[in-house]
Amino acid sequence: MAWARFLPGDAAGWAATGLDLLFPPQCPICRREPAGLSAGGRDAAPGVGPVCAACARELAADVGRCGRCGAARGTAGGCRVCRRLRPAWDRTFVLGGYAGPLRDAVLRAKRPAGVRVVAALAALLVHRHGASLRAAGAGCVVPVPMHWWRRSLRGASAADDLAGGVAALIGLPVSRVLVRRRATRMQNELPVEERPRNVDGAFHVCRRLHGARVILVDDVMTTGATLAACCRALAAAGAGGVDIAVVARADSLGSVDDDA
Repeated sequence: MAWARFLPGDAAGWAATGLDLLFPPQCPICRREPAGLSAGGRDAAPGVGPVCAACARELAADVGRCGRCGAARGTAGGCRVCRRLRPAWDRTFVLGGYAGPLRDAVLRAKRPAGVRVVAALAALLVHRHGASLRAAGAGCVVPVPMHWWRRSLRGASAADDLAGGVAALIGLPVSRVLVRRRATRMQNELPVEERPRNVDGAFHVCRRLHGARVILVDDVMTTGATLAACCRALAAAGAGGVDIAVVARADSLGSVDDDA
């Protein structure tokens, strides 16, 4: 509770621990199970960070994916999507497909009240790919930026909050060097073929990167047009390479709510 932080010394920490024991914090996804426990309170299959085990299993269930573009059922060196898309980045780390409970969680994370959901998704993403993200050789984590006007209307930026969570868990700093210098139309309002042009030149890096590798974080990847535009800006500023970390990848463009 908020009042606990005003207690002297270690009392605040003990108070918070006592409250957690009396009233275990709920899983932010299902809002039922105590965080870190499996359904029914069994602790044989612990959850991930703030997420109960049942939700952790459900949200992390996924198909095989291409390590380069993140497409479902892709294989390194033989992915048809990679041959068509020619990704501007090196690797893609995905939690799961943009459907079902994971889609619902991503949409909740976009709201101002979705801070705990964002933290849960960041924990799940790092739980799955943490070793690879730490070994990527990156110097910083960079969020895909939202234009300041849209952020003021929405009151939150899921990508920014996700980047902070991922960075804290893998021990890297967040760098907000990437800025969106013009407001673009929402990508989900446009046909697929118009999306690259919509975001072309929309991003700028405010300082030189001098060969540093970057982990670029967003909540959803759809066509990859927004991420590609960000990668071009990062490369122009001297980035030594970019890896992508996203919570969800759209395996079908039929009904995608991405609005980057």
